[in-house]
Amino acid sequence: MPESGNKQILIDALKACGAVKFGDFTLASGKKSSYYIDIKKASTDPKTLKIIAKGTTELIRDMNLDAVGGVVLGGVPLATAVSLESELPLVLIRKSAKGYGTGGLFVGDFEEGARIMLLEDVTTSGGSVKDAIVAIREAGAVVDSVLTVVDRESGAEESLGSIGVKLIPLVRASDLV
Repeated sequence: MPESGNKQILIDALKACGAVKFGDFTLASGKKSSYYIDIKKASTDPKTLKIIAKGTTELIRDMNLDAVGGVVLGGVPLATAVSLESELPLVLIRKSAKGYGTGGLFVGDFEEGARIMLLEDVTTSGGSVKDAIVAIREAGAVVDSVLTVVDRESGAEESLGSIGVKLIPLVRASDLV
C-alpha cells in the first residue's frame, strides 16, 4: 500500500471481515499451515473490497497499464473492483478454454503489446498465476507485474522473478499473523 496508514486500514479490514483464520489448514499447494488467509471473505465484503480496490488503484495509477486481469475464480472480484475504480479495461483468464459458445481462454479484449497487471488474492508459491502469465504472453500481451492482496512469503516473489515478473503485495503474511 502506498502509505503505512492505508496498509493498516487494510490489515484491520482483513481481520474484521474474518479473512485471517488460525487453526490447521492445507493450502492449495498441499502444504500445511497454522493460518489461512481467506481473501474470498474480503472480496465478498463490500467495505473491504473497496479498500483493496482503492489501494490497488493508487499503486498502479502511474504504471501505464492497458488493462487489469484476474484469474478465475479468486481474481475475478478483485480485478472487477479495480477495473471499476481505475477505469482500466478488465481481462479475465480461465484456467482452461471452454468448449462451448465462443470458447477461448480470455474474457475481455486486449491487443498485442497490451500491458496487463494481473491481480491475485493470495500468493504462496506463485504457481497458479504463472499459467495465466504464460497464456497472456503467448497471446501477445505484456505481463511484468502481479499485484497480490496478501503474499504468504513462501517463494512467490522469487518464483515470479525467475520469469521476469515483479510481485507487488498490498500486505505480507507477516503483517497479519
